[in-house]
Amino acid sequence: MVLAQEAAQDEKVRDVVLDVRDLRTYLYTRWGVTKAVDGVSFQVHEGETLGIVGESGCGKSMTALSLLRLAPKPAARTVSGEILLDGVDLLKLSEAEMRDARGKKISMILQDPQTSLDPLFNVGDQLIETLVAHQKKFEPRKTLWDRAVDALRQVRVADPERRMSAYPHEMSGGMKQRVVGATALLSRPRVLIADEPTTALDVTIQAQYLRLLKRVQAETGVSIIFITHDMGVVAKMCDRAVVMYAGRIVEHGTVRELFNSPTHPYTQALLASVPKIDQKVERLYSIEGQPPALFDLPEGCRFAPRCQYADDRCRAEYPPTYTSPTGHDVTCWRQEDVWPATL
Repeated sequence: MVLAQEAAQDEKVRDVVLDVRDLRTYLYTRWGVTKAVDGVSFQVHEGETLGIVGESGCGKSMTALSLLRLAPKPAARTVSGEILLDGVDLLKLSEAEMRDARGKKISMILQDPQTSLDPLFNVGDQLIETLVAHQKKFEPRKTLWDRAVDALRQVRVADPERRMSAYPHEMSGGMKQRVVGATALLSRPRVLIADEPTTALDVTIQAQYLRLLKRVQAETGVSIIFITHDMGVVAKMCDRAVVMYAGRIVEHGTVRELFNSPTHPYTQALLASVPKIDQKVERLYSIEGQPPALFDLPEGCRFAPRCQYADDRCRAEYPPTYTSPTGHDVTCWRQEDVWPATL
């Protein structure tokens, strides 16, 4: 029995593709130090989708940019932490090594396809340029062309050979987002970061794109980090999710745990903000107040000024993280006598 448990634990360790440990990215501005990412830790396993959810300004996109070492300079600096991709710390790579890893081992789909594609070059040139940047040895242009066409075909672009000659302005928003996805998947990365990729799409195209991502993941085994503020997308896309607030993770668990047993008051408030089609109400629920400015954070729990359960302790001292037997993590003093605290 003990050997079986140890073997299962070893298998779980091998299964971890990305391990982020105590990541801190600060922006140094004239208003002070903005703690955009302040001690974020999570793991992504092979072939799974991890959701990062929260309001605008909570640190989701800055976390993604930090993973790629693309946080805006000179203001932003990753001051501590580790980003272990297949055991290699990306923060310790040289700029040349990181350029090789970016797009090849870890890639990203940005929110707006309109700004992700160069309007002066056709789709084929932009896809081939990506392949050239990561090729280890010379390949004929015909080979690169065929690989680019295959990438478009993988994301279900109709008539991919013809689309290779098209310019971004000749395509719809949904088609452009597929091309951006094809670019991100060209080199078969281990981890794909999707930063609210459906924001610029209408509801029908959004559903098609989400199904496409799931299909591509099943075919390639890529691990996905899906960043969103939409709890419905989390339910549809993700296996696990972390809830971020003011630069920190306040809750983490499986999607089933977060929806069936939301524990942190912020997670509860986010779910309460989603309208229920089977309930008729006079006024939709909203979270009162605004997230704090990240350069002027409160002393204790950062959600305390908006929390209906907050007391003097919450306002004075930041709570530790408490973990259930199933691995459901919550950073809230209300769990002190329920689950054991973890470091």
